[in-house]
Amino acid sequence: MEGWRLVNVQGMTAIVVGGASGMGRATAVRLSQLGAKVAILDLPTSDGSSVAKELGGAFHPCDVMDVEGAEQALQAAVNDLGGLHIAVNTAGGGTSKRTLSKSGPHPLDAFRSVIDLNLVGTFNLNRLQAWHMSHNGPLDGERGVIINTASIAAFEGQIGQVAYTAAKAGIAGMALTMARDLGSLGIRVMAIAPSLFATGITSAIPEDMAATLTRDAAYPRRMGRPEEYAGLAIAIVENQMLNGGTIRLDGGQRFAPK
Repeated sequence: MEGWRLVNVQGMTAIVVGGASGMGRATAVRLSQLGAKVAILDLPTSDGSSVAKELGGAFHPCDVMDVEGAEQALQAAVNDLGGLHIAVNTAGGGTSKRTLSKSGPHPLDAFRSVIDLNLVGTFNLNRLQAWHMSHNGPLDGERGVIINTASIAAFEGQIGQVAYTAAKAGIAGMALTMARDLGSLGIRVMAIAPSLFATGITSAIPEDMAATLTRDAAYPRRMGRPEEYAGLAIAIVENQMLNGGTIRLDGGQRFAPK
């Protein structure tokens, strides 16, 4: 259509939470390569400082479980950047516990902890990121893009993933409602639901074990690569019609019960 164009990332400001490694790092690198000004938020013990230095950006230590600390880190990052147009949130994690096992019912504290880390931590960041974005002048009607990280476990969680599934399903579930909440401000919200990706401890999984874990995929039957997550994140930023949804990034895989 005449006059249509992709959103240009050049000159935008971006915060990547969990940007010191894995999918977050790959996304931060790609954003920087495209000309965005990037800030990294990650745990104080992470490699965030060296990654930020490599990208010519800033690192702000952040534990998403510390609500007030996360708010302060985000504010400091926005101050450094001079605004916020793009927010990519990849921090999270889980535990393996059944609803009922030989040792008894699932510990409630463990369930709450996974929900707090993944869902509450993500929403806390989202509400603050949206607030900062709301102060931007509109560019082609748009003030910002928020990208969250769910998981295909949100749709077919495996045995022992009940807490993680609940948390990631919450992230997927709030994408449309949040997009509707923020639509009048020109702020988009999307979620990416990856399958098993080669990040962190999973990057050390032997090839034969990785082949077993991904045998249910259609193609390719391998773990995802952080750069593939980054590529989708950039596509979301560039295409304004991507809003309010969750995109599976899984090679056609559906998790088996175990």
